Amino acid sequence: MAKDYYQILGISQSASPEEIKKAYRKLAHKHHPDKGGDEKKFKEIAEAYQVLSDQEKRAQYDRFGRAFEGAPSFEGFDFGFGRGKFGEEFEFDLGEMMEEIFGFGQPQRRKDLKKGKDIEIEIEIPLEDTLEGKEKEITLAKMTSCFRCQGTGAEPGTSISECFSCRGTGQVQQIKKTPFGSFTRATTCPECGGEGYRPEKPCNVCKGEGRVRGTEDIKIFIPAGVDTNQVIKVERKGEAGRKGGRSGDLYARIFVKSHPVFKRKGDDLYFKTPISFSQATLGDEVEITTLEDKKALLKVPAGTESGKILRISNKGIPHFSGYGKGDMYVELVVKTPKRLTKKQKELLEELKKEGI
Repeated sequence: MAKDYYQILGISQSASPEEIKKAYRKLAHKHHPDKGGDEKKFKEIAEAYQVLSDQEKRAQYDRFGRAFEGAPSFEGFDFGFGRGKFGEEFEFDLGEMMEEIFGFGQPQRRKDLKKGKDIEIEIEIPLEDTLEGKEKEITLAKMTSCFRCQGTGAEPGTSISECFSCRGTGQVQQIKKTPFGSFTRATTCPECGGEGYRPEKPCNVCKGEGRVRGTEDIKIFIPAGVDTNQVIKVERKGEAGRKGGRSGDLYARIFVKSHPVFKRKGDDLYFKTPISFSQATLGDEVEITTLEDKKALLKVPAGTESGKILRISNKGIPHFSGYGKGDMYVELVVKTPKRLTKKQKELLEELKKEGI
């Protein structure tokens, strides 16, 4: 009876290569004989993955079904120590074997080999800087493009030639002998590192890397409304790529410092302001200072109790989207006088008699 490889791996026929690989690794780990799993089940899983992970074999399997004969036989082999079909004694790691046969560890693409690393930094700003967009300049130590060869890796005036070993492909064929037979796979060319070409004469400064350790002054625009843990991406300001490869990106993680007076909650601001007993009782207008360091008048209603919070619209932090602002909330704290003059005491005694 024909085996349903999709059913064995527990995936649909429309599964992507990533889903196939994920399903295989999960099942192989679960049923590995060295971990007490079922050997027969493990062989079925390996056979299914060997077919479905290969584009051509998968297409043949989908087309011909039970007539397909592209999968290897795993019969006659012990796992760990054992004997092969030809009586040879061998010792091998099955997980490593599967990687060799089924294509794990394929050579990196050339562009990935040359691309520079991304860099993440932290930038601390005061709360006031969130009120409007600001540009901040930093000096960053990193790998920069070589000033002598302009990133090519070749000494100026010399040429860059196709790699003789791989003929410009960046890959060479490697034959691997296993208990299942000999298998051929593509590996990264050791001569050119997978790039497909080599300089006639490496640069005297960067030794053929195309980049050197240095510093760069970088301007980062921090938009209004930014908050702690938000990340700003600056394209191509990470480390320079090898031999003219694309530079990585710079990621700036923002941390907003706490303020001694104002507390931020989302895009709203909270702070406390003291008022006197008479202001709370009779009502008044008190002057406050906003985060922008501007003066504003706040109307205190008569009969205000300590702890009452008043809202001032559009006096908070600008929304990161660029539209509108948060609000400012002012908590009124009624001060209780600790030292009174003789006259103040007399007046309060009179108020006390009046029931106030």
